Amino acid sequence: MYFCNQIAIDLKHNRIFILLISIFLISCHHKQERVMTPWGEEIGTDINGSWKSGSVTEDESSFDLDDIVHAGELIVLTIAGPQTCYDYHGSRLGMHIMLCQKLADSLGVRLRTELCRDTLELRTRLDAGEADLIAYPISSLDSIWPGWIVSSEKIKLKETIRHWYDYRRIAQVQQEEQRLLSTGGVRRKVFAPMQNRGEGIISRYDAIFQKHCLAIRWDWRLMAAQCYQESTFDPNAISWAGARGLMQIMPQTADHLGLARTDLNNPEKNIAAAARYLSQLEESFKDIQSRNERQNFVLAAYNGGSHHIRDAMALARNAGHNQYRWSEVSEFVLKLSQPQYYQDPVVKYGYMRGSETVDYVQKIRDRYQQYRGVKAKTQVSSMPQKSRNAKHRKKFNV
Repeated sequence: MYFCNQIAIDLKHNRIFILLISIFLISCHHKQERVMTPWGEEIGTDINGSWKSGSVTEDESSFDLDDIVHAGELIVLTIAGPQTCYDYHGSRLGMHIMLCQKLADSLGVRLRTELCRDTLELRTRLDAGEADLIAYPISSLDSIWPGWIVSSEKIKLKETIRHWYDYRRIAQVQQEEQRLLSTGGVRRKVFAPMQNRGEGIISRYDAIFQKHCLAIRWDWRLMAAQCYQESTFDPNAISWAGARGLMQIMPQTADHLGLARTDLNNPEKNIAAAARYLSQLEESFKDIQSRNERQNFVLAAYNGGSHHIRDAMALARNAGHNQYRWSEVSEFVLKLSQPQYYQDPVVKYGYMRGSETVDYVQKIRDRYQQYRGVKAKTQVSSMPQKSRNAKHRKKFNV
């Protein structure tokens, strides 16, 4: 009996030994099959035999701070609003998004902002790994000041924000925002709205307005009135956002219009580009039949963006107002600063500082009425000289 038990024990030990040897040989075999990627990372196989990079681990899949810096981009989710994020003359303002910009600057990366409709979309997209943080005041166990939420896997990013934040940053950002929103946001010399009323000269650029407004069939005096609102006829005017020249064209808009950035302060090229832009905006509002009304919408879009004006039109339509009449739509442009309106389902582009845009259109229209008594001193035509002469000879049989 003892002999039999001893044999059983020996056999058991042998099986264990054989099993250990087999595991060792298999591991050696797998180790010998490891190869390197072209960029120097080791590749092995997982338990199912599928290939994977040997340098990737479960912890590294969270795309934490080091990965963000390497990618060069911080992706932030928020909801449009006066305290969070809103478009203003081609830039994004709002306390939260301005703080995010300063955070991105401190990390040495660019900021990418994605707007969401509601808090559910915020959390869903963050959980799906589509962004690095939520910059919106949500009450949550995951939140860090100022109510921002970072994925729990992004430990380094969360700690970095905790150390970076200082309560004094809020006041600093709010002061900066107010400064940018003030009338001092455009550096310009203030010229008189009429250069010589007695001689009927609005500005030194009258001939240029006449030339380029002829092609788009605009009254040159309306564009002159708009120009005074933009720059007070200062060709070297520049806004805090980077808009330049007589018609305050943003560099990105200049690219779209084919205007070299080096020519933004050139009076004729700036006016010519602005005329093209007005023509494009008018085409985008061609559903407005009245030309006079359409030009009001064009002026509003030039200042506040066509998307916001379309949002106001949708609100007006839903409220039973005439969406093609500026006097009725302008009411809803003003209301886009109120949550019950900029959060309405028909509104696609959120909050807007509508008072500035409504005031912009009104001041241009008032000045235009003052300019209407001015006659063009220089007759400008886009028709080639030869064609005009030929037409003249035919009419008088010469």
